[in-house]
Amino acid sequence: MPLELAAAAANAPFYWENLGLRPGIDLGFFTLRWYSLAYLAGIALGYWHLTRMIRSPGAPLAQRHAEDLFFWCTLGVIFGGRLGYATFYEPSLWSDPLALLSVWNGGMSFHGGMIGTVLAIAWVSWRGKLQFIRVADYIAVNVPFGLFFGRLANFVNGELWGRAAGPDVPWAMVFPHGGPVARHPSQLYEAVLEGLVLGIVLLCLFWLSRARWRTGLLVGVFTLGYGLSRFTVEFFREPDQQLADFAVETGFSMGQWLTMPMILVGLALILTALVRPPHGTAVRAGTTAPSA
Repeated sequence: MPLELAAAAANAPFYWENLGLRPGIDLGFFTLRWYSLAYLAGIALGYWHLTRMIRSPGAPLAQRHAEDLFFWCTLGVIFGGRLGYATFYEPSLWSDPLALLSVWNGGMSFHGGMIGTVLAIAWVSWRGKLQFIRVADYIAVNVPFGLFFGRLANFVNGELWGRAAGPDVPWAMVFPHGGPVARHPSQLYEAVLEGLVLGIVLLCLFWLSRARWRTGLLVGVFTLGYGLSRFTVEFFREPDQQLADFAVETGFSMGQWLTMPMILVGLALILTALVRPPHGTAVRAGTTAPSA
């Protein structure tokens, strides 16, 4: 009997509710939600690191440009993410302007935020007469910061959980609104792949290699890396309820369909960057780009 009880305990799933997690910090007059803090942490850390990148040889922008990018990219992420969610996942929001603007109620799309960020980079690059792709290289290195914190916030909120997991997944978890079945904590899968692993790869490429001298290589690695990570995790992530039939009918989730073009674009950017000779613009007195 003790052995049977021990075996049953070993196979028992984790319960999200037992972790004691809360959706935010209660300040009495206001609840500061973890998702908002995740955005702030990702943007702040990304901005801090971008200012360090600018000080290194080969930077395509100055400090004043970083400040403009910080402002416009923040707007791009918020409005692009919300409008993207309404377009790709919840079209009914377009008929209710107040609900559409209620960002604090949740519902953001990475792909929409990415489009908003690309438009923000294009605007700042055009206004400052900067090279768009080279600026995008520098921004791409910092995006995983936000992805990491954002997916952790999804987990803390008990949302965007994964598909039902079998008994061979000891870390499967029962989420509050996911029914009584144990599920994959797909938020953590994404945090590790899209945030931690992809972030480490990009940081190593920037600081430990000559990748920064090859225009488009860093943004290509990010685009391909995110695309492959998201496409893979979607097999473990429960599709949005309103798009469950779409996933069954097409064989892929909306996230996977939106990610496929990213994989192709990422490959094209990487191949182009490797074929094209590295840029050799002098950026400081006596400093030029390496020749290989």
